[in-house]
Amino acid sequence: MLNIALFGPPGAGKGTQSDWLIKKYNLTYISTGEILRDEIAEGTPLGIQAKNIIEKGGLVSDELVVQIIENKITKKTDTNGFLFDGFPRTTVQCYILDGLLMNMNTSLTCMLSLEVPDDELVRRLRSRAQIGNRKDDNDEVIQVRLNEYYSKTVPVAKYYEDKGICFPIKGTGTIDEVQALLDQAVQKSLENRWANIVLFGYPGSGKGTQAKRMAEKYNLVYISTGKMLRQEIKNDSEIGRVVKPYMDKGMIVPDEIAIKLIEEKISASPGSRGFIFKGFPRTMVQAYILDGMLKKLNSGINLAIELQVSPLEAMKRLAQRSKTDRSRLYDMDTETIVSRLEEYEQKTILARNFYEKRHLIKKVAGEGTEEEVFERICQEIDKMLRQAF
Repeated sequence: MLNIALFGPPGAGKGTQSDWLIKKYNLTYISTGEILRDEIAEGTPLGIQAKNIIEKGGLVSDELVVQIIENKITKKTDTNGFLFDGFPRTTVQCYILDGLLMNMNTSLTCMLSLEVPDDELVRRLRSRAQIGNRKDDNDEVIQVRLNEYYSKTVPVAKYYEDKGICFPIKGTGTIDEVQALLDQAVQKSLENRWANIVLFGYPGSGKGTQAKRMAEKYNLVYISTGKMLRQEIKNDSEIGRVVKPYMDKGMIVPDEIAIKLIEEKISASPGSRGFIFKGFPRTMVQAYILDGMLKKLNSGINLAIELQVSPLEAMKRLAQRSKTDRSRLYDMDTETIVSRLEEYEQKTILARNFYEKRHLIKKVAGEGTEEEVFERICQEIDKMLRQAF
C-alpha cells in the first residue's frame, strides 16, 4: 500500500493537493474531522460517544479517535492506500498510526509537509476570509492557528525525520509546480521501500535455485540459513561444531544460532532494498522472531511464496541431488528425507499459515522447467510490487 500523511499549516493548499494526490495514486481519504462528523451524523455508537464529549466542550480522546479511524480503514480492503489529513497530530498518535497500519501489514510510506512562509499564509487566509465573508478569520486568530500548528507539527515531523520518511515540500509557486514536487517526493520514498520475501516449500521444491535468481533480478540479498550453517561447519567454527549434529539429521538448529547468523548477514548488507529468506522461518516461533528482526529496520515481510510440489516429486529430486556435487548428507538416507518432509507438514506449515492469515501467501506451482517456475514467481513478485508501491 501507498500511505501518505499530508501536513501543512492553514492556507498551505492542503485541500487542493490532497484532492490531486487521491486521484493521482487512487488513495482513500482519511480525515479525522470528516470521519467524526460522519459518525455523529450517522448516529453510530462511536459517533454518539464523540458527540457527547464535544457537546460538553471536551476533546475527543486518542482512544476514541483510534477506534473511529480503525473502523474506517479496516473496511477499505481493496484500496491502493490511504491519505491521512489531520492525523497524526502528536507523537503518541504517530505510534498509534504505526500500530494500526502494522495490523494491515503495511506502514506509512511518507509524510509530505507543505511549507509556505508565514506572510504568504496570512495573505492567503485574509483573501479566503474575504471571499467566504468569515469575520472571525482576523489577523489575531490567524496567528493563533499558525502557532498552534507549528507547536504540534514540530515533534511529529521529528518523529518521521528520524525514520527518514519526512519530505518538506515548497508550497509556493503554481499548483502544477507544487504537484511536481509532491510526486518527486512520493517516488523518492518508494525507492527507499524494502521488499522482503519468504520462500516455503518441501525440501527439494527448488527454493534455493529460485531464490538465487530472484535475488539477482530484484537486487535483493539472499539469506539462506542452511548455506550459512554449512559454511560454519566447513570452517569448523564453534557454531559449526554445535550445529553439525542437527544439520546431519536435517533438524532445526537452535533459534539463537539462526538469529545470530541472520542478524550478522543483515548488518553486513547496508543499503539493501530487502531480503529473500530461505530456510527461516521453519516454525511459527521463528516467524515471530523474523518479524522482530525486521521491525528494528522499520520493515517487515511483504510476500511469502510457497513452491508447491508433491511429496513424491520432492523425494525424487532429493534422491537425484544426492548423486551430484550439490548433495547434502541428509539427502543420502530415505528415512531422513521422509522425516524432513514430515517436519515441513507438522511444523513449517504453521509458519506458512502465519503468513496466510496476513494474506501474504502466494502459491506457485513448482513443477515444470526452472524457467517456467521462475516466470510464475516473478509474476507474483511484480504484482506485489505494484500493489505495495
